[in-house]
Order: sequence, then structure tokens, then C-alpha cells
Amino acid sequence: MNRVRTRYAPSPTGRMHVGNLRTALYEYLIAKHEGGDFLLRIEDTDQERFVEGATEIIYNTLKLTGLIHDEGPDKDGGCGPYVQSERQATGIYMEYAKQLIEKGEAYYCFCTKERLSTLKSVVSEEEDKEIVKYDKHCLHLSQEEIEANLTAGIPYVIRQNIPLEGTTTFHDAIYGDITVDNAELDDMILIKSDGFPTYNFANVVDDHLMSITHVVRGNEYLSSSPKYTRLYHAFGWEEPIYVHCPLITNEEHKKLSKRSGHSSFEDLLEQGFVTEAIVNFIALLGWSSGTNEEIFSLEELVKEFDYHHINKSPAVFDMAKLRWMNSEYIKKMDNESYYELAIPYIREVIHKDLELKKIADLVKSRIETFLDIKDMIDFFEEMPEYDTSMYTHKKMKTDEEISLNILKEQLPLLEALDDYSVAGIEEVIMGYIKEKGIKNGMGLWPVRTAVSGKQSTPGGAYEIMNIIGKEESIRRIKLAIDKLSNR
Repeated sequence: MNRVRTRYAPSPTGRMHVGNLRTALYEYLIAKHEGGDFLLRIEDTDQERFVEGATEIIYNTLKLTGLIHDEGPDKDGGCGPYVQSERQATGIYMEYAKQLIEKGEAYYCFCTKERLSTLKSVVSEEEDKEIVKYDKHCLHLSQEEIEANLTAGIPYVIRQNIPLEGTTTFHDAIYGDITVDNAELDDMILIKSDGFPTYNFANVVDDHLMSITHVVRGNEYLSSSPKYTRLYHAFGWEEPIYVHCPLITNEEHKKLSKRSGHSSFEDLLEQGFVTEAIVNFIALLGWSSGTNEEIFSLEELVKEFDYHHINKSPAVFDMAKLRWMNSEYIKKMDNESYYELAIPYIREVIHKDLELKKIADLVKSRIETFLDIKDMIDFFEEMPEYDTSMYTHKKMKTDEEISLNILKEQLPLLEALDDYSVAGIEEVIMGYIKEKGIKNGMGLWPVRTAVSGKQSTPGGAYEIMNIIGKEESIRRIKLAIDKLSNR
């Protein structure tokens, strides 16, 4: 059997969409599952869409996610160059396009934009939309006319010559055999007027020359596949295995777009998700292991991944599921890795001289993303405004009057306490509760409310008072007593 070789071939046009990252991930997993090679090829022939710095984003994303390529622009494996603009400079695409012209599988087209604008649009069942289909006008030019136009320097493109009759069949690993009427296919441009190859043509040439065995892409490219198949057959080349993945939609079942705010890998990092969780989640956007297991490391995905288990139906980007999955990864993190990620978020909110690692420990099991931290801990820095009705809690059997009395009674005990460790504070408050013969909640709710000003906090009264210290704890309790006294 041929060695499995896959390639990720992104265009440097900006941030990496999760659909593109899924493609890279599946290409990587297919190769590594079979002990094969994963290549990186930069497709920059569409100069109008090129974005400065986007190539660096591609490299950085692959590095962060662990999708390390075996060959690429920075790792020549003998198939270089791995950047299409550099390959174009060698004349390779024009060379292969001219081979197709000699075979009658392609032809020069000298039509002007004005003439093309007069062509009638037709409804394409294959692409399920209205398209302007080229009428093969230039296919009928004589050799003398072609030579004269070329000599005169008249701008041209090179088009694929699709027969008007018959059918084309290609095979996809997910969708099986698909047959399309040739009459549905347009004579797509192979070489543009600027001399650059189109994305579709360069893909076929490069995949063959780089011995690519499996091509993963979104199912929106199914409609282009018959044209690829005809090119492979025209050259007499073996086709790779096509693996078309389902569309990724939002929770309203519409295509995931940039407007969603979480359509790219960078968006998700900025929203406090960890790389490992993102990779795990994206792997499941259209694929399942066939078990109930949903948490996979990259190494486990390599072992388990079988592309035949990719689904046809659209994959829903379920943000609630991603948040849950991210929380599971956070909980399992070792402390040092966790602190490295959490502390910068804490520093955005906490400017006082407090023990940040203690705060980080309090929120670790409570957050779903690191961005959750800020709203959860802001009270450590400054007491929020709150209504005294918060002291009324039926379950804790407290109201404003009861809370005022409990705070007044505990205040001198806490003022006299020198040991503001968690254990020291607990001993004093629990001693008070036992002496009064009241429920724990009744004795603790007023104190926690007084020192936090929030109904829900990471950690209880002991942990909060330990972190903010004696002086601040006493100050806040006195403020609460004043607030309740003057309600």
C-alpha cells in the first residue's frame, strides 16, 4: 500500500476558522493514525485575498494545537516549494495547463469582461444556484487565430474543456459514488489572466506531485469534485481518497459565520478556552468514536480516529457543550499550568496585594472558561453595591434583622482574633454557632454576604476573609452593620 500522505493547504486570509482547523485536524489524524505524513502547503495564489500576517497565524495555530507537520515551507521533504506563489514562479502550473491544451482537455479563452457579462445565467442543479455558464466560444478558435492573439498580447485565461454530454462519477469516502451530468459543469478557469493558477487547478497539480493520498475538505466542495476528477483522468493520474466533511452550523442551524463571535480559533482563545479542549471539541464536530466517550487527548484521537465514522449531517457548534468540556480540562490541569493561564485574568481585576494563587484555587472547579474568572472575583478588589434584601434567605433561616444581630455578635470575636488562617476563622465562627445552638447556614450567610456583597461566591466566608485579611474583613463587616442598621 502507498504511504498515507495528507496535506493542510490553507490560504493566508486571516484568522483560522474552526472549519479550517477541523480540516487540518482530520488531515493530521488520518495521517498519524496510519503512521503517515502530514504536510503544510500555503495556497497564496489569490493575491487579492492575501492578508499580511496570516501565514504566521497558520504556523502559530498548528503549533499551539500540536498539529505538527512533517513537511512544509520550513521543512523540505523533497516536494518543495510548499508555497504556491513560489511554485507558480517555476512555471509548473502553466506547463501542466499546456499539456491539457495539447490533449484537448483545456483551451485558451480570450473573451473580454464585456462579452462575459452578456452571457445568460442558468440554474445549476449540481450547485443548487444560478450561475453564469461559459458558452465555449473560444474553444472553436482556429490555431492561427490563437497564435495571432497570443502574439498580439491579448489577455487570456485557460479553461478546462468539459464535454457537453455524458456523466462524470467520483467516489467520496463519506458520500459514496456521486454521478453528475457533464451538462451541469462549467468550463472552469485553470490559469487566470495574471498567469496565476486558480485554487482548483493548483490543488490537483500539487496534490499529485506531493503524492497526497487523502484530501479532506468541507462538503461545499462536493460540487467541484467532478471537475477535479476530470483533471485527474485527463492527466492519467490516480485520484486521492476524497473525505468531505459536514457543514458546521450555529445553534440556529445556520452556517457558522464570523458574526457569531466564536468562529475562529483565536476567538475561542480570547474567550478563555484552552487549546486542548478546543481541539477535542472540534474533533467531534462531525465525527464520533462510536462510544459514549467525549474527552480525548490529541494522542487518544490519533489512536481512535477513523474517517469512515464522519457523519453526513451538519454538525452543530454547541457552545454549552464546549464550555462544559473546557471546564473538565481546567479541573484536570496541574496547578502550575493552571496558574500560568489563570493569573493574567485575575490580575486584570485584582490590583491589591492579595494572594492570587489562593483566589485561583477558589475558582478552579467553578469556571467554564478563564474569562469567567473576572466577574467571579471582582469583590476581592472592591465591595460591590448590594441591597440588604440579600441577607434574607429562607433556606438559611435568616432575614435582615437576624443578620444584623449575628454580625454584631460576631464582630468583637473576629476583632479579637489574631489567627486569620482559614482554620483560625473557622474555629471562631463555628464556636459561635455551637454556642448559640443555630444552624451553620444561619451563622455563616450574614458573614459571607457582608465580606463579599454577592449571593454566590467562589469559596465561603473563611476563605474570603483569609484572602482579604483581618483589617479588610472587619471594615466590610462594620459597613454591613451600618447598612443594615440604616435600612
